[in-house]
Amino acid sequence: MKIIKLLAAMTALMLILAACTSDDDGATATDDDGAADTTEAVDLVQGGGERLAAVIAADVVVCGVNDGLPGFGVVGADGTYSGFDVDFCRVVAAGVLGDADKVEYKPLTADVRFTALQSGDIDVLIRNTTWTATRDGQEGATFLFTVFYDGQGMMVPASTGFTTLEDLADANICVLSGTTTELNLTAVFGARGIPFTGVVFEDNSLLQPAYEAGQCEAWTSDASQLAAFKSSIEGAGGEDQFIMAEIISKEPLGPVVSDGDTEWAQAVEWSVMATVQAWEFGLDSGNIGSYSGDNPNILNFIGTDNFDPGLGLPSDFAVQIVTQVGNYKEIFDAHIPAIGLSLEGSPNNIWTDGGLMYVPPYR
Repeated sequence: MKIIKLLAAMTALMLILAACTSDDDGATATDDDGAADTTEAVDLVQGGGERLAAVIAADVVVCGVNDGLPGFGVVGADGTYSGFDVDFCRVVAAGVLGDADKVEYKPLTADVRFTALQSGDIDVLIRNTTWTATRDGQEGATFLFTVFYDGQGMMVPASTGFTTLEDLADANICVLSGTTTELNLTAVFGARGIPFTGVVFEDNSLLQPAYEAGQCEAWTSDASQLAAFKSSIEGAGGEDQFIMAEIISKEPLGPVVSDGDTEWAQAVEWSVMATVQAWEFGLDSGNIGSYSGDNPNILNFIGTDNFDPGLGLPSDFAVQIVTQVGNYKEIFDAHIPAIGLSLEGSPNNIWTDGGLMYVPPYR
């Protein structure tokens, strides 16, 4: 009996509250200036695939990239972009639009990359960007599948004889602003009681000549970047460089999209992961289009019988990606060995060969 009375009281209260939130004629609730409050509706639309629909309508993927990092993102004399990260922009275009060349590249410095993402100036950021808790929570950003596992290192001219962080006491150390590298440098050296002076630059085009001119005794960055610039400096006849063995951080790098649009995030993520899945299946740019086996997982992956898991991607998206750009190993081999790194013994190797490249099943 008590329960019945309680339910009746709750029902009455709900009716009173409903009456207080609507006009006598049943009109929609309005804000202070009399306009209809559509905030919730707009948020639902944005979270329901607005970006994916917009990219398809525009027929181009706007991708934020680096334009001065050998191996990952550079611009040739003819204005052509190339590199590991650049190829993953092409992967997204091939997966979503069926054409890897439908990309508009926007070069961004580390300082402004998240602003460009938040403002909607770019659809996706693929620019050696580290996934951290703070960025995930405070930058309005959704971090997707890690395409490159890296770690922060330290490079010095070989002539210094420096081999450990402690050798850098009181040194000037070149570092990019607006990066996790800058934060890690302060944290690690502070914890070890190693005094230093950070010399901060906006981008590598300014940092590299300053370093080569002797303004800094050391250069700290992701180990892959240091390998790239070591190769560049020595290849141009510059002084021999030494990269210290110690890695002082974890730097998982991958694509980033804005918060609030699940469909777009899924489309980008599964396009990127398709390159790893193809590698695991033994499919590459030369054979994926002619597969004639009966493995049901591969048949799903290549879109046989129009298999569609509901990701907003064409059934043959994986075929388009791998045919036009390549599987993960092909993309890696096209750019990364040139800066002195390989898959052997690397966390970027396939999981079946001891690496961390492992993706959910496509079924």
